[in-house]
Amino acid sequence: MYEEMLKEIGVSSIEELFSDIPEEIREGLNLPPPKSEMEVLREAEKILSKNRKVINFAGCGIYLHYIPSAVIEIASRSEFYTSYTPYQPEISQGILQALFEYQSFMAELTGMDFANSSMYDFSTALGEAARMCYRINGRKKFFIPEKIYWEKESVLKNYVWGLGMEIVKYPIKGGKVDLESLAEMVDEDTSGVYVEIPNFYGVIDENVTKVKEILENRSLLVVGVNPLSLAVLKPPGEYGADIVIGEGQILGNPPNFGGPLLGIFASREEYARKMPGRIIGMTKDADGRRAFCMILQTREQHIRRKRATSNICTNEALCALMSAIYIAILGRSGLRKLALKNMEMARKLAEKINSLSSFTAPKFGPIFNEFVATFPYNPYEIQEYLISKGINIGLTLPKECFPELENNGMLLAATEMNTEDEINYFAEVLREYGGDE
Repeated sequence: MYEEMLKEIGVSSIEELFSDIPEEIREGLNLPPPKSEMEVLREAEKILSKNRKVINFAGCGIYLHYIPSAVIEIASRSEFYTSYTPYQPEISQGILQALFEYQSFMAELTGMDFANSSMYDFSTALGEAARMCYRINGRKKFFIPEKIYWEKESVLKNYVWGLGMEIVKYPIKGGKVDLESLAEMVDEDTSGVYVEIPNFYGVIDENVTKVKEILENRSLLVVGVNPLSLAVLKPPGEYGADIVIGEGQILGNPPNFGGPLLGIFASREEYARKMPGRIIGMTKDADGRRAFCMILQTREQHIRRKRATSNICTNEALCALMSAIYIAILGRSGLRKLALKNMEMARKLAEKINSLSSFTAPKFGPIFNEFVATFPYNPYEIQEYLISKGINIGLTLPKECFPELENNGMLLAATEMNTEDEINYFAEVLREYGGDE
């Protein structure tokens, strides 16, 4: 069959078709003879049959949650799935309304006046938040906790480098913000202070709610959140947050080996013109009917570059759509039940690990669905052992990098996807490794 295809495009052989590829590269491929689609499918299934189920206790920003089938089914409709940027509102009312609903959900969850229709991910949202602080007050110091996921910190530094901003780290004491030290560090050149709840260690840090008092409205407060936790925790808008950011993957998007992700970004109304990304607004058309359109598009594609607030040229519209569908399906009570279930499973996991004589969990508290467990063993060896037993724990925390743990540690997360049998199995594997009675 392929001979007819070659003849149609005017080449005599497969070799001639790929003649522009250097010969030394072509010779090194050693590809097998061509196969039919059915044969390729069989071969792929044979390879995939080697996979085995892995029990997942990994977190650190990306979590495995159950996604109702309706989320994928609705998001896969052609009018949504093929939508990119709805430049023509007259033919894009469906996706525009869905993004408007997404913004409404995010604003309600965070307790802020409004939210944009998404950023790339948590890390880039942090970078944009720091830049927004600079646009608002012109100051160049931006404070972050000394314990923060290092990839997030790296992205932040890349985002603010061109502005000449200085990233300053404030101490974490006992797994919480050291308010006394932070108060001494903040000065007149402080643009903003970034806090997380839950933080890197998974701790629900009540000190975060007191940071605004330290700033006394001299600087901006940026709060990073797990959006699911806001179903049970006080929203940042109620304790003075000026900007709220987070990772929306948690709400209806699969981990997918780390992407695509969804950056949540919400703010107070007075800073609307300083906000990156785009906002979907509700208005009326020429006939007085309800209509949706893009507003406040302070992007370099839409206005003079020197007036743009960000170089964000796109958004995660499909991911935002999936989050909106997910929240709409679960509803207020469903989200709360899910959040409580996550807390329950995390506590059961911590209690089971803590029952082993060589382990301490959680190291700090209180927690939402993630925590640190510490132990006296080589962190890399125990991680390899757990993987060999079909358990994924994500991050290990060696004591030379995390001296405040006083021992080696691992960052663990539990969700509604974990079962008590999995938790018991995990504890038994740890027991065998440590020789606990």
